[in-house]
Amino acid sequence: MKAYYEYLEFNDASLFTVICLPEESGKFPIVIRRDPYVDAVENSAEDEIVDIFAASVEKWLAHGYAVVYQHCRGRGKSSGDCIPYINEREDGLFLQDWVRSQPFYNGELYLVGNSYKSTVHQVTAPFADDIKGAVLAVQDTERYNCNYRNGFYKMGLHGGWYVKMYKHKSIREKAYKQETYNMLPLIDFSKTVFGESVPSFDDILLHPDRNDDFWNTRAGGSDSRGAMTNANIPILIVTGFYDIYTGGMFDLWNAIAPETKAKCALFVHPYDHGNNKNGDQPIVFDDAPSGAEVLDDLYLRWIDSVRGKNEAPLKCGKVTYYKLFGDKWCTDDFAKPEKSLTFPLGKGEKTYTYNPYAPAKFKGGLSANFGGNAWQYKPNIQPDVLSFFTPAFEEDTFVKGKMTARLRVRSDCEDTCFYIRLSLVKEEGDYGLRDDINQISNFAPDYVPGEEIEMDFSFDEHAFVIKKGEKLRIDVSSSAFPLYVRHTNNRGPFALQTTARIAHNTVVCDRSSLTIFVE
Repeated sequence: MKAYYEYLEFNDASLFTVICLPEESGKFPIVIRRDPYVDAVENSAEDEIVDIFAASVEKWLAHGYAVVYQHCRGRGKSSGDCIPYINEREDGLFLQDWVRSQPFYNGELYLVGNSYKSTVHQVTAPFADDIKGAVLAVQDTERYNCNYRNGFYKMGLHGGWYVKMYKHKSIREKAYKQETYNMLPLIDFSKTVFGESVPSFDDILLHPDRNDDFWNTRAGGSDSRGAMTNANIPILIVTGFYDIYTGGMFDLWNAIAPETKAKCALFVHPYDHGNNKNGDQPIVFDDAPSGAEVLDDLYLRWIDSVRGKNEAPLKCGKVTYYKLFGDKWCTDDFAKPEKSLTFPLGKGEKTYTYNPYAPAKFKGGLSANFGGNAWQYKPNIQPDVLSFFTPAFEEDTFVKGKMTARLRVRSDCEDTCFYIRLSLVKEEGDYGLRDDINQISNFAPDYVPGEEIEMDFSFDEHAFVIKKGEKLRIDVSSSAFPLYVRHTNNRGPFALQTTARIAHNTVVCDRSSLTIFVE
């Protein structure tokens, strides 16, 4: 094994780059990785970093690959300012061109990364002809989904992450805690936290509508949109049922052109964004190994299969997923089941007071925010959380795909929101499943207080078994701290609101329901 480093000068930055080569001389297929999550080695000596990284890719080198690894701009040993997304396309394309000029380049490039380490590759699309395959894991290509759900900013995903990323080296001290996202108006956030205006962040706050033209600009992520759908190379796509991007990853898979999909595979494990089964993950599935090393082995076998060295580790053109509590790995098209079951929420109606200054709290980000899964709080934990239950199931029931809900509601405010969280009631506790949030103005832009309207909710894909005697729990509220920015109960752009007020919200139970799809 040969390993060394270089500083590549590009656009006013020195980009720290590690090159690892197999022991023998020659030309090699090259795996490219770029990484912003390198704070731990920022003050380490370069040679020490090289040794640590080289040890982590020994398997790849033993299989005949060269690995080129770079600290992203403004992270680790690389200089410059880290401003999320802004420089990644140019930096990534520059690194690819640099690799092509090296004597060890054999004409084959492979892109490997997960989370933002996948984004840095996605934004270099359309991929050049010498990029022969990729592993692009746990990262949605729709920038809107990284930031919003139905117009609600995900402070439990993008919010805290952006603060940590932005100008990590030049702004060390930031006036931030989770509650900072409760400030009014929220458009002052960047000046307050960073001490300066951040146009790339402020623009995101000002465009909560998915259909706004902003999301078709590069600032809105157009450089990564469609990166995989027409790539026409073998790509291993990975998510988890408690990833932060589960729904977006399924949308991405479903949008891939048929000729590309036939070369690709979607792998869905039962854990969180990092494939962890510890921490907040309440149940460990013995036949579903977790951890970064497990995935790295899968990534290596995938790239080997692209090069014809072995059979693909997963069936191409299909979804391989773990059936939770069915204790089984499945491979199929993940088609929507034809059979459905619908459960009314109860009888009569229930009213609660939603105070934006005291938002309801929930455990686990499930499939839309960081935090994975967790045993849930007790039902009706506070007055503004209404808990409903289905009847006990009379037989084991396999739930697959997207669950949906419909609420019949009214409010005494011109706008407000409703939040739904689903859980599976087990002997050990209530196991979080899915959540969704939406606001009245998305269904009735000119809503008159006191009117009844229907609101539809859709939950990201899942696959789990409800055992005989178990129930589903449906929690309804109007806030979810620390996951989504609170609704002020005012109509209009949320980031420009200067006041918040109390809402009295009503759910008409017998005209509200949950629908699940079962095989």
